[in-house]
Amino acid sequence: MATRAISQEAFDDLVRENVEDLGMEPSEALEDALYTLKLQGVDLSGIITCVPGESSVKDNPVIACLDRLKELDDEFDEISSLLVKLNELCSGQESGNVAIATKHGAVELTCSICSKIKIDSRSNAIVVPCLKALAVLIHDIQSTEAFRNASGPRIVVDLIRDSGFDSDSLDAGFAVVAAAATGNEVVKEIFMELKVDELILKVLNRESKVTIRALYDAIRVLLTPDDNRVVASQVYGYARTFAKLGIAKALTEALQEGIGSDSLVSASIALKSIAVNDEICKSIAESGGIDTLLRCIDDSGSDSNKSTIVEKRGVDKLIKLAQRFSDDPLVIQEVMSIISIICLRSPDHAASAIEAGAGDLAIQAMKRFPAAAQMQRNACNMIRNIAVRNAENRKILLANGIEKLIRNAKANNEICRASATDALRDLGLDNYNS
Repeated sequence: MATRAISQEAFDDLVRENVEDLGMEPSEALEDALYTLKLQGVDLSGIITCVPGESSVKDNPVIACLDRLKELDDEFDEISSLLVKLNELCSGQESGNVAIATKHGAVELTCSICSKIKIDSRSNAIVVPCLKALAVLIHDIQSTEAFRNASGPRIVVDLIRDSGFDSDSLDAGFAVVAAAATGNEVVKEIFMELKVDELILKVLNRESKVTIRALYDAIRVLLTPDDNRVVASQVYGYARTFAKLGIAKALTEALQEGIGSDSLVSASIALKSIAVNDEICKSIAESGGIDTLLRCIDDSGSDSNKSTIVEKRGVDKLIKLAQRFSDDPLVIQEVMSIISIICLRSPDHAASAIEAGAGDLAIQAMKRFPAAAQMQRNACNMIRNIAVRNAENRKILLANGIEKLIRNAKANNEICRASATDALRDLGLDNYNS
């Protein structure tokens, strides 16, 4: 792995020396410089390779764009157009343009432009292109450090606060927060010192639907321990701060109102990143979080989504959740309901559910909470969907005594009668109506 770096000026000098001192042809001089530096383990990302006499660094479109931006002051239309162009040039990682841009001061320049923006009718058109360009430019630890040293966190937080809650500005601003906090514990800490958590809550409380995807990405990144340079990350403390402030509750409410939004997955992942301990998980459940998850799965109408949940061992995680809350029939009944939906019309999913321990969950819970009518009903519905198209599952469940538990539920809880009858029928029992 390359650990050494070289400046553009030093690279150009090496190529020039090959021509002037060693008498090489320009193309040969360039090729020799590249070969030599690679052998020495030098990182050449961001270096513009030019054949002397044929082209120069200034001919590169990224450099030309940056040079022109440095010349401008308050020509808002042209600045906006150049920022859009810079974004386009650097969006394709394979081109290497983003490395060229950051090596030549693009992050610092863009932060400087952002710092001069005063939110008014003339400058509004610059805010979004500027923030979008910055989000693309910040792509590795060197660029996050450049952003930090240029006072980027404060500049961006101020722009978000002054945005008037314009959705495009919010999305672009929080995209920068997510990019800059990725892999950099210090930047995370700076954002927290700038009260980004309070800003997030304010935005969540004002937005009635799940629409600002970058906001949820920012939450996830801020609460992810992804900086390998630090021994102990502070993000778990940040998660507790988020929950105490009310962000978990606000996210749950946003999910409830935004089912069907294309930001739903991002919002769900953000909520998961806050749920770092039992107390927070419990508060999310009490705020309707589990019920919302149920609706997300149920309303999606997509068997492929359910398959993805199974492939990612989602059923195993649901069983573990039920085990953690083994004293709470309200949590257990919601877990059973989710598993029931996942297994509907899918023998393969039903087989996965049995392997994960769904049958054992039903048996233990039905024995432990005989008077929890809704939980007993959900257990019957889950058993029905697990058993109806899977003969092997029926054998396993019946061998473990599920019939007696279902009949007890049917006899003792009025709301269970229909579900219990259906479960007995789908287990293949002839006397299911008795």
